[in-house]
Amino acid sequence: MKTNYLISTNRTARIAGTVSLTLWILIAGITLVSCDDFVQVDPPNSQLTGDVVFDDKTTANAVIVGIYGKMRDSGLMTGQIGGISCSLGLYADELDFYQDIGANNFYTNSLYAEATPVRDLWNSSYNIIYAANAVAEGIPKSALASGDKDHFLGEALFIRALMHFYLVNLYGDIPYVTGTDYLANSRVSKLPTAEVYQSIINDLNQAHELLPQEDFSWERVRPLKATATALLARVYLYNGRWGEAADSASAIINDPSYVLENDPDMAFLKENPGTIWQFSPAAEGNNTNEGNLFIFNQGPPPVVALKESFVNAFETGDLRRQHWIREITDGSSVWYHPFKYRMRAVVGSSTEYSIVLRLGEQYLIRAEARARQGDLIGAKEDLDIIRARAGLAGTTAISQQDVLTAILKERQWELFTEFGHRFMDLRRFGMLDAVLSLTKPGWDTNDRLWPLPGQELLANPNLNPQNPGY
Repeated sequence: MKTNYLISTNRTARIAGTVSLTLWILIAGITLVSCDDFVQVDPPNSQLTGDVVFDDKTTANAVIVGIYGKMRDSGLMTGQIGGISCSLGLYADELDFYQDIGANNFYTNSLYAEATPVRDLWNSSYNIIYAANAVAEGIPKSALASGDKDHFLGEALFIRALMHFYLVNLYGDIPYVTGTDYLANSRVSKLPTAEVYQSIINDLNQAHELLPQEDFSWERVRPLKATATALLARVYLYNGRWGEAADSASAIINDPSYVLENDPDMAFLKENPGTIWQFSPAAEGNNTNEGNLFIFNQGPPPVVALKESFVNAFETGDLRRQHWIREITDGSSVWYHPFKYRMRAVVGSSTEYSIVLRLGEQYLIRAEARARQGDLIGAKEDLDIIRARAGLAGTTAISQQDVLTAILKERQWELFTEFGHRFMDLRRFGMLDAVLSLTKPGWDTNDRLWPLPGQELLANPNLNPQNPGY
């Protein structure tokens, strides 16, 4: 079957402008085929359309929960090996790979347009975006109460913005897809990065207006107004909108609902008051995909381990080095694995959820935004809050450049193996080539962007030109 851009369907179930996903597919967690196709719908003999799904609060809620489950377990945001927490850790300078090295295009920085990971992450991401668009189209036409409509629509817009944020940081100029019309999506064109970011900001601002203020459960697994604000802070930072980045981060820092956890051993527990948004596990008793991937109890490591050079880069006495990294030895060799998450086994009650947004990042966002505006005193105050929690003395940086360098280093220690922060930070600071040329044999400046999937360029010429170097 030929794969078309964004939405591939069989000829009997083409989705063309209306939301007609089946109830069983939606509630099953948006189980939308293999990674070779964006959306392939094989309708059962008896089908309920999306309009019916969204008229019922229970089934509409199941659709949204299913999308989060898909994000948690596959694609860019999964804590498994194919997600960017691992892939960008290998692509940058955080992780070493211990299986067949030639089999991992990220570790060898040998991505190419026909590479399976390039295609799979692109397809699965637009798959999620399609599902969010289906919600965004179906909810306003539903018979739900207005408050429920706002909540579900806000979540859909937040998801759409989040997925486009990661795509634009990996692939550069991309389409910003906002509908489910098959023909329109099959011809969509790339937008300049600046326009993609503005669309992300627009979606997040609208999501902020629609999402609820409070979560009456402790879990923080559904986006709130603060969740949209936290992501906006990051997006503004990446866009050089320093004042807006600082203001958005301040809104979270000043919110008494979010408190920086001082005990590093408690920082990644599911009840951490500094968590802004997290993925709950698939079933009670499960914990995180990250724990299952990163933790090992004997050497050599089965899949990945932290680079020794990364471990040795921590300042003496840094509690994150002591508590968030675990050392494994066989008596002659030593390996290190991330130990932010401590659980691998299924237990009676889940203790850890995969944290996507947290308060520590907001302090570092505000520190950088303040430093870039020349407020070095405020920048160092924020930086030193994170350093103090890590058991470190205040920064000795004086000049603006010194403070920014200190912030980049602090982000390396604070946010390692969390959704590709390190790679994206090095690129933002213009330091990819300087750093990775020393640690990645064959690193090329064009590796700062991934190639667009070759098959998608063939299916939709509007996606041309290919990124440089591919």
